[in-house]
Amino acid sequence: MPLRLDSGEPAFAACFAALVAGRRGASANVEAEVAAIIADVAARGDAAVLDYTRRFDRFDLTADRLRVGAAEIATARAACAAPVLAALIFAAERIAAFHERQRPLAIDVIDSLGVRLGARWAPVPAVGLYVPGGRAAYPSSVLMNAVPARVAGVPRRVMVVPAPDGEINPYVLAAADLAGVHEIYRIGGAQAVAALAHGTATIAAVDKIVGPGNAYVAAAKRQVYGRVGIDAIAGPSEVVVVSDGRSDPTWIAADLMAQAEHDADAQAILITDDPALAEAVCGAVESLLGRMARGAIARASWQAHGAVIQIASLAEAPALVDALAPEHVQLMVEGPAALAERISHAGAIFLGRHTPEAIGDYVGGPNHVLPTSRTARFSSGLSVLDFMKRTTLLGCDPASLAALGPAAVALAEVEGLGAHALSVALRLPGGRGG
Repeated sequence: MPLRLDSGEPAFAACFAALVAGRRGASANVEAEVAAIIADVAARGDAAVLDYTRRFDRFDLTADRLRVGAAEIATARAACAAPVLAALIFAAERIAAFHERQRPLAIDVIDSLGVRLGARWAPVPAVGLYVPGGRAAYPSSVLMNAVPARVAGVPRRVMVVPAPDGEINPYVLAAADLAGVHEIYRIGGAQAVAALAHGTATIAAVDKIVGPGNAYVAAAKRQVYGRVGIDAIAGPSEVVVVSDGRSDPTWIAADLMAQAEHDADAQAILITDDPALAEAVCGAVESLLGRMARGAIARASWQAHGAVIQIASLAEAPALVDALAPEHVQLMVEGPAALAERISHAGAIFLGRHTPEAIGDYVGGPNHVLPTSRTARFSSGLSVLDFMKRTTLLGCDPASLAALGPAAVALAEVEGLGAHALSVALRLPGGRGG
């Protein structure tokens, strides 16, 4: 059974604090092994990548077959079931439409002192998109990573995806084609991250790497950061459902298990002011688990990390949600928008009883790549801005420099930076260069 908490109990604060502080899916200590892989790929390039692919993916690959060819992509797309391909097209269009609205505007103004101030945006020249493979394939994640890069105008979009035993899911290739990926390589793991960061004879280096992966991928992204940019280090998935007593407990159970089935380290939490609903949801979960294809995984998650929190009033919910700072929050209440306004820390908020988080995973429009492990306290989901960089502009004429200069000189002198002060003073009226 999941953890049961009641905000009216004396021990609630301590028990809830322990829930918040609990660690899930702590990465195995693979840093040294990953560092060796990265160094090897940096030194030997393609040869090292091919060796690790044989070792980890059981796939005897050659350099000329690293890249997935156009004919293979076309074959994969033709093999996709028409309804699923249509769904991918529908999702890609909605994701693109939402992310188009995220395009930032340039700034170019003259302030009251006559100083020109500006900022302009440009796409990152090349990005690497890591797509997990193996036990599960996620074409939706391909769209969520690649479409914003395309909308941002990234000139070169590269995808790496492991091909265990030489197999790549055709829907993953179809999604990459729909999203406008330029290059696809059939490699994964730390060696793929290293190849993207350092480059090889076959794979030119990129400037930023995005996308989730296992402990090896996460460690590799941490280690190559600085040489390239990264988006974030993804943790296990999580959802908090806040509900009053009017929701269907079966709906809530399905929503909770939709997260739990991802991984045994995923977390699903219910917060409700209705004790009868709490009991009904727990019963519905048990009924559902017996029918789920991934029931064993979901059960492990629910028993180890799940929680049902009973509160006296829904007014208590926002503070609890903010403390958890979860990836997803579903507000299955009357007037969800008002409650959402009181929540500051969440990757994404889903409003109302008819907005399951799973809609956001696929066709809602906003990105489903979201901060996990309480990082919603200080970070946001993937967006167009993650694929762009900003350059500021500053321009002075003699009059505006005269207005700014004396203060700059004073600050430079107090910091002991004489050349800074001189470079401004020389340009001021009466300065040695004036």
